[in-house]
Amino acid sequence: MNLLILGAGAWGTALAIQASQRHAVTLWARDTAHARQMSSLRVNTAYLPEHQLPEGLTPSHAPLPALVQQADLVVLAVPMAALRQVLTEVSPFINDKPLAWLCKGFEAVSSSSSELAYQAYGLMAHEVQARVAPAMHAGVLSGPSFAQEVAAGQPTALVAASRHEAVRQALVQAFHADRLRVYANEDVVGVETGGAVKNVLAIATGLCDGLQLGLNARAALITRGLAEMTRLGVALGARPETFMGLSGLGDLVLTATGDLSRNRQVGMGLAQGRSLPDVLQSLGHVAEGVYSARTVVQRANLLGVDMPIATAVVAVLQGEVSPSQAVSKLMGRGAKGE
Repeated sequence: MNLLILGAGAWGTALAIQASQRHAVTLWARDTAHARQMSSLRVNTAYLPEHQLPEGLTPSHAPLPALVQQADLVVLAVPMAALRQVLTEVSPFINDKPLAWLCKGFEAVSSSSSELAYQAYGLMAHEVQARVAPAMHAGVLSGPSFAQEVAAGQPTALVAASRHEAVRQALVQAFHADRLRVYANEDVVGVETGGAVKNVLAIATGLCDGLQLGLNARAALITRGLAEMTRLGVALGARPETFMGLSGLGDLVLTATGDLSRNRQVGMGLAQGRSLPDVLQSLGHVAEGVYSARTVVQRANLLGVDMPIATAVVAVLQGEVSPSQAVSKLMGRGAKGE
């Protein structure tokens, strides 16, 4: 099987390392110098410096048309902000070839967009694809996973979601192995909602841990956060049971409690009194929850879905309240049934 992974960040590189032990993998970097350095040193020094690139992995910056046409599966390992552009670039050459993305979040609204009225709440990845390339056979690979652990071959389970059986099968064939299990799922909406909202909730849990509120508070945030995620997902058309799976509860627990979680680190940094720009600069990588939080709440408001934890995160990120004030506001809400 020939795999093409577009995006040589940590997550794209980690999956390329694992898949290249069984398949021929091309890891495409947008920057020519980055691709050449990986080819020369056989390591991605910028994102995964501790992991060697296997022989079956070929770094590249070759023109996309030829690479896409030669691949059996195309995987987009790009941030949500770049998804629309990359889909537009590859769509003329993809035909009915299976394609999947790895990004989690909602697309930010562009104030210059001619479709502003439609996009006022931001789009999920499958909605972006439906606008850019509606005939494309596409899906998403998601679930609880840190790139460093996948690259090291530590046990991980992911979910491949698509309404196209061929896409699900291609993702399972490409990545399912002894230490990387891939489960197929048809609920793209649920899988993407879980992947987007869990990042916002991880910021909330980071705020909780940074304020040293204790394990009881953390458990309450995760549990009530899962309820918020499920309410939004069901309103968007997802299946409720999806949120008890890998892309819902699984990804939420990992991102909210794992020390490798960038979104959790954002919350902890803010709780320690640091400014948001300072926290983001120190991370050196994208924390999708920062960019998705406002859009998640906008989408929820338009659907009439109550998401108090996500709303509190947005207020903190925008500097409207302090972390401690946000917690006080959440705890001061009136009593209600679970």
